[in-house]
Amino acid sequence: MKSALLVVLAGCVASSDAYSAFVPRSGALTSVPKSTSSLTMKVFDWKRREADESAINDVDNFEFRVDTLKPAPGSRPPKTRKGRGIAAGQGATCGFGMRGQKARAGRPVRAGFEGGQTPLYRRLPKFVGKPMGPGHFKKEYNLIKLDELNGVAAGSTVNFDSLLESKTVTKSKYDVHKIVVGRNEFTAKDITVQAHAFTKSARAAIEGAGGKCEVLKPSTGAVIEA
Repeated sequence: MKSALLVVLAGCVASSDAYSAFVPRSGALTSVPKSTSSLTMKVFDWKRREADESAINDVDNFEFRVDTLKPAPGSRPPKTRKGRGIAAGQGATCGFGMRGQKARAGRPVRAGFEGGQTPLYRRLPKFVGKPMGPGHFKKEYNLIKLDELNGVAAGSTVNFDSLLESKTVTKSKYDVHKIVVGRNEFTAKDITVQAHAFTKSARAAIEGAGGKCEVLKPSTGAVIEA
């Protein structure tokens, strides 16, 4: 009994010595030097860590040009050669596995297919409002601003053709034109404006200045409303 107690005490002393060997004293902790580096994040790419980018980091003296631009080290890995033996790691099946639908040549499944379940484009709610999808049409107008009419003489008639001839506007890819309010003030007086559509504010500005608005027919260009 006495010998067993001595063995237990010896084990406790040994374990305490071993623990003190691994745990440093408080004085030793205060003597550890602190890092003075300003870096806050480690660059994990070894090619980027070992690359010499001192010239690029010198913003005051380095000039970025087309011939000096280059990708960051490690951002452009070499092309993987598939099907050239097992040494390359992409031989035989080339990373597509043994068999299955996704291992076949060509596109395995169509875009948006989710294995038979309701796909995302059918789960989402449809847009509520004026339809703009296939089978529906939206009228696109060439916009003419009111401040582009400021150079028109009083008492004259103006339309897109006359503005294009006077080089006030440039050519348009749309055949129908709409008068809208511009950023600058409308100063023309007593003019007749011909267009396929007018906004309410543009019509009020033209008529408020003693002018007249004439709506044109899109197919023939004839005046259908004055």
